[in-house]
Amino acid sequence: MLTLEFVPYSEIAGLSSIGRIRKLLNLAKEDKIVIVQGRLRKEEEAELIKATMEEINKDFKGIELAVIYPEDSEQNGFFSSIKSKLVNALVGDAQGLTVIGPASVVKEIKKDPHKIQIYTSRRRSKRRKK
Repeated sequence: MLTLEFVPYSEIAGLSSIGRIRKLLNLAKEDKIVIVQGRLRKEEEAELIKATMEEINKDFKGIELAVIYPEDSEQNGFFSSIKSKLVNALVGDAQGLTVIGPASVVKEIKKDPHKIQIYTSRRRSKRRKK
């Protein structure tokens, strides 16, 4: 079964950087594809990748990570630009969307300006011997 878990930014905003990383990594280790409203800071993304590399073993193969940034507000007009700047001021420039999935489930994440595609593979269940 494929599980998607949506995490609103408000749920991780009060955590320390390490706390955010641990929470998201633990969800991915539970074979969940995590969709985070907002994005991590560049340093947190790097630390998430580092922490992932340290925890790779035969059961946990790592993560796939994609960050979708909002469209350039300059192209959308004056009011969109003001709205974008106001939101940035309120949420600390955390606009966007972050997708994190276990590498054993998510084979590839493709993104373009209009869509995101997540390619998954079926996880084979271990059969019990009778």
